[in-house]
Amino acid sequence: MGKRYLPESPVTDAPHIPVLLDEVVAAFAPLAGRRVVDGTFGAGGYSRALLEAGVDVVAIDRDPNVLPHAEKLAADFPGRFHFVAGTFSELDTLAAPYAPIAGVVLDIGVSSMQLDESERGFSFMREGPLDMRMSQSGESAADLVNNLEQDALANLLFAFGEERKSRRIAQFIVAARETAPITTTLELARIIEKAIGRKPGDAHPATRSFQALRIAVNGEFDQLVEGLFAAERLLGEGGVLGVVTFHSLEDRIAKRFFDPEKGGPTQSRHLPQVEVAPRRWDPVAKAVKPGAAELDRNPRARSSVLRSAVRTDVAARAVSPDQLGVPVVRGVA
Repeated sequence: MGKRYLPESPVTDAPHIPVLLDEVVAAFAPLAGRRVVDGTFGAGGYSRALLEAGVDVVAIDRDPNVLPHAEKLAADFPGRFHFVAGTFSELDTLAAPYAPIAGVVLDIGVSSMQLDESERGFSFMREGPLDMRMSQSGESAADLVNNLEQDALANLLFAFGEERKSRRIAQFIVAARETAPITTTLELARIIEKAIGRKPGDAHPATRSFQALRIAVNGEFDQLVEGLFAAERLLGEGGVLGVVTFHSLEDRIAKRFFDPEKGGPTQSRHLPQVEVAPRRWDPVAKAVKPGAAELDRNPRARSSVLRSAVRTDVAARAVSPDQLGVPVVRGVA
């Protein structure tokens, strides 16, 4: 049996437990001597495992707080690890100086490291400023919560968080901010819990709303779409793209990107058949989810899904989110 990249390895030096780690490493086999882009570096869990397996890594991240982890890997793997500050939506440009690139891995969403830092404002379980900015610049979650009109806020919570009670939550938020601005995570969580209640055993009532705000603040769906197409431009024939997602909206985008026919309308046998576009990704691996052992170690992995595919020699497409099921929020610029 090959080496297992589980949290008992040096990966645990990082405060983030990467999900589906063995499966991600396996997706890029054979590994030795190849170069892979880790487009969402975080605390470096995937990067370290790939480096240990013999892969050279180019890591990208927009969060300045990851720099100590990048410096540690650069020291541990001199000449084989390179860090570039930026967003993975630009990964083809950022990684171009390190070509040829054999693979790209993307871990979409917020990391455990960010959730556990209360001052970042990602978690409804920890008191902190209502921030949620991964790059620590631009519009914050507090700006959205305090400035969006009620209908626009409700639309955002529904579209990006799939929150069925979004209108009631927005109503309570608007009423609360009329007294004073909402500035902290626990304050917003209490307002949401008051709006929709909480049943024993259910997820925290603020879960979906916090997800929606985080996605909006960081433009995560735009980043994901741009990053997928950037990987398609960057990778040559035989290159591998692996994408780990954490909720159904992200997973739908990745699924339809790899297999656009799945997102298109069904063709009627009574009409002229539309010519099928040549495939940019083939084969597309079956979706992988964490097993019971991983879920016991890391409950945050429960919603994760890995999708991966191999690049063909067909020319890359122009960026086109239309067929990917990307949610659109009415009333929000």
